[in-house]
Amino acid sequence: LWPWLLSSVGLSALLQLVTLPFFPDSPSYLLIQKGNEESCRKAIRKLWGEGDHQAEIDDIMKEKVAAMTSTKTLRVLEVIKEPSLRWQLYILVTLVTGLQLCGINAIYFYSFEVFHTAKFEEYLIPYVSLGIGLCECLSCILCSTLIDRFGRKVLLLGGYILMCSVLVLLTVTLSLQHQFFWMHYFSVVLIFLFVIFYGIGP
Repeated sequence: LWPWLLSSVGLSALLQLVTLPFFPDSPSYLLIQKGNEESCRKAIRKLWGEGDHQAEIDDIMKEKVAAMTSTKTLRVLEVIKEPSLRWQLYILVTLVTGLQLCGINAIYFYSFEVFHTAKFEEYLIPYVSLGIGLCECLSCILCSTLIDRFGRKVLLLGGYILMCSVLVLLTVTLSLQHQFFWMHYFSVVLIFLFVIFYGIGP
């Protein structure tokens, strides 16, 4: 029944497709992008109920004026050449590159072999792999609660440090797995920890 399980993600997409037309557009989108103040007022009333929402509309108008005066549309080459955006660009490239090269793809790719070597029954391995996915989901939910308390920088830096430590330990356990039978299980625990730290950090 794995094909059914994989296709079940389509249910959430179908649910969104059916329900999204009944939700109002963002008031700021309607006012800033569309320039439709009446639709903006309707959306605000639908979201926050009846009442005088002029203060909120004034705030959105101030945001619109600030956006129009302070920003201009840049092409990709202009963004690369713009000196004032240089450091933001460096940070963005570093973050995206780090995310791609952090090792999560290798963990997903080799986890089946590690579980197989750890003498898990063949029929249990898919469920253990499913456990990895659940760990990532739960750690992402946990991250959303921690990010306000600690900030993005701490979670990102801490996540990468912990992931690096786990990879070092995983390299050791995989190297010694033929000498100590319990190393297989330690490797499995490390894989789960790596995925948790990935979800909380990067």
